[in-house]
Amino acid sequence: MTKWARYTLPAAAIASIASPAYSMQYLSIAEAQKQAFPSATNFSEVQAGRVWKAEAGGRAVGFFIFDRVVGKHLLIDYAVALTPAGAVHSVEILQYRESYGGEIRSASWLAQFVGKTSGSPLKINGDIRNIAGATLSSTHVTEGVKRVLSAYGNRLR
Repeated sequence: MTKWARYTLPAAAIASIASPAYSMQYLSIAEAQKQAFPSATNFSEVQAGRVWKAEAGGRAVGFFIFDRVVGKHLLIDYAVALTPAGAVHSVEILQYRESYGGEIRSASWLAQFVGKTSGSPLKINGDIRNIAGATLSSTHVTEGVKRVLSAYGNRLR
């Protein structure tokens, strides 16, 4: 065996079994808007690249807010759909870049936010369940939803 192979093959073997970089784009903003408000016929931009008003038949059916939080080390793109009254209609993870903690995308975990308002506590291990192995991601998304509700829950009517 040549010298270079003796030294590089073990390193290559270790590199091949190490966890790979992981990033998953689940939905685009347009796809998430349509999923949140399937009856909407128009999404008008309220704040450039961040907030849209969903309309159907000339009346508002809700608001769609795009936001980002840091998971453990990398950004998580998520969206919060609000009812016209300012309550959470749905939360969706659009892009997840961490190698761990992708469980926050589970439908049962995200469903905990439905109906929450700016007056809700939105606290991990309070009204929102923690996910073991995704503690930082679940905490930061929960804080993000709380921030969205504080910023927009009462202002977008």
